[in-house]
Amino acid sequence: MKTETQSLKEQWRALLETEPKLRIRDAAQKLGVSEAELLATRCGSDVIRLQGDWAELIKEFPRFGEVMCLTRNEYAVHERYGKFDEISFFGGPANMGQVVGPDIDLRLFMKSWHFGFAVTDATPEGPRKSLQFFDFDGTAVHKVYLQAESDHAAYDELVAKFRNDDQGETQVTGPVNNGHGGPTAEKPDSEVDVAGFRQAWLGMKDTHEFFILMRRFGLSRTQALRLAPEGYSRQVSNASAKTMLETASAEKIDIMVFIGSSGCIQIHTGPVENIRMFGEEWLNVLDDKFNMHLRQSGVAASWIVKKPTVDGAVTSLELYDANGENLVLFFGKRKPGHPEDPRWTALADSLA
Repeated sequence: MKTETQSLKEQWRALLETEPKLRIRDAAQKLGVSEAELLATRCGSDVIRLQGDWAELIKEFPRFGEVMCLTRNEYAVHERYGKFDEISFFGGPANMGQVVGPDIDLRLFMKSWHFGFAVTDATPEGPRKSLQFFDFDGTAVHKVYLQAESDHAAYDELVAKFRNDDQGETQVTGPVNNGHGGPTAEKPDSEVDVAGFRQAWLGMKDTHEFFILMRRFGLSRTQALRLAPEGYSRQVSNASAKTMLETASAEKIDIMVFIGSSGCIQIHTGPVENIRMFGEEWLNVLDDKFNMHLRQSGVAASWIVKKPTVDGAVTSLELYDANGENLVLFFGKRKPGHPEDPRWTALADSLA
């Protein structure tokens, strides 16, 4: 989709005059364009278009020191503070990657990283610098925000190194073919080898085998949960996430929180302490190192799921939107080779 830049820039300026606190993502939706298209109208001023091998750029992120990483989908936002460490890429050519440090924990799907920008936003505290990356349809896949203590000189060096010669104010976008942006069509249950699927489920040795099973039997994720062996999945109230977080906070149960975009899954492992509601809509975790924002009206279904592993069953609370797209996955903190925390198991089992 190609937008007349000057017109779009003027529309955005007019919109901000009436709603000065409007976030860019919400402004893009109101104007009927993507976030990347709207951001590009600022190229030449406080936005710089980037280019190059994104994997090579990411490998230099440890130079920044302390940062805040943000990954979101339509209804859930994951913000994690810390330093980049233990970065690796695999597949060809570098189509997947991971960051597995104690603070920043990411799974990267580089086929969805198409556009990148260095952004400087004006805030009451001063300029706020970030690197922002987008899928081909202009939807954000991941953002990295510098903090006061970050190495700003290293940031400036990397921006100069990866600066695109094209600093035009128009960003051309288009549809993506990686499953992002729409639900996967389900085949009828009657066409599924349900008995074979259930037997394969019971034979899992690792939670990652679940994705292989879905592809093997041609199932969407929520269809797989509906057809799971008895006792291995059950639907619970959409208020369960709030109940779970409040209980985990009160009982000091460390958990894992997974929130993903088309190009990144971001993970928090550890405690959740400060659980707050903003109105009746937003459920939040507001801790020093981790923030989560969940728009509860977007949660159409919540499931408790158990997957067999060599270390015993692994239990999750999984939230989905009306299209069957996953919003958030919650697990108990667990290391390979060890069973999950029985307190987490009891908490998950208590949800109804």
